[in-house]
Amino acid sequence: MNPIRIASVQLCSQTDIDQNLAIITDAIADAAHHGAKLIVLPENACVMGRQQLLATRFDEICERYAQMARQHGVHLLAGTLPCQTRPDGQPVAQDKLRQVSLLFDNTGRVLARYDKIHLFRATVNDAVGSYDEGRVFEAGERLVVADCVIDGVSVGVGMMICFDVRFPTLAQRLRQMGADIITVPAAFTHRTGQAHWQLLLQARAIDSQCLLVGSAQGGTHRIGDGVRQTWGHSLMVDAHGQILADSGRTDTERYHIVYADYDARHQTAIRKAMPIFDCHRLA
Repeated sequence: MNPIRIASVQLCSQTDIDQNLAIITDAIADAAHHGAKLIVLPENACVMGRQQLLATRFDEICERYAQMARQHGVHLLAGTLPCQTRPDGQPVAQDKLRQVSLLFDNTGRVLARYDKIHLFRATVNDAVGSYDEGRVFEAGERLVVADCVIDGVSVGVGMMICFDVRFPTLAQRLRQMGADIITVPAAFTHRTGQAHWQLLLQARAIDSQCLLVGSAQGGTHRIGDGVRQTWGHSLMVDAHGQILADSGRTDTERYHIVYADYDARHQTAIRKAMPIFDCHRLA
């Protein structure tokens, strides 16, 4: 059973959707060239701000992602896209959107859609100050683990988005549903990321005994007259809480990629040595 090569892409997306897409296209090609079989993009990969405009291009961009996955023969976790409809096709209420993470297989087929459950709300000592995603987005309600065969290996991919990583029960439930890898596309603020990003990924990896793949926005984003700073530091953490890859960067000009391997045998050994899900009494 060969390890699966995973690429975590760090971006510094701006407000020009097509320019961001050009950078994403290059990053995916680069990661595939270096042997990645699962490529994970960050939250808001196609744009920072301008979510309503991006939502009108949802189908078009999905097709572009599908084409890239098919062209390079990779599984692609396409960060997030704002969507005007719920998974059942009904319009989102009150003209809001869903923040959606999509997983494409190596034929370009959509394997899974996850709608962000936990919407970020916080007061942060930065240039933005107050964050409340509930003003734009409607929360999802369904947990998602995708059954995949990646490079010949059967693997369950559990899906989170950014603020979700603060909730340990979600990670544990994904493990109970069959997750081996948990993806966390994110756009953590610089302040909260500096304080908690690494700790949260390590904690959720230990909670779930899964490989955590955190793909981040990192740098300065100019949105209209405002400026937002994100923490970066795309990370991958194994089921023992050990950091396998760290971009080590808070700023990204175009893109930066880090690589690590998912080794099913190694992860199984960790779970057998400490069978916490056999010992759990509160879940």
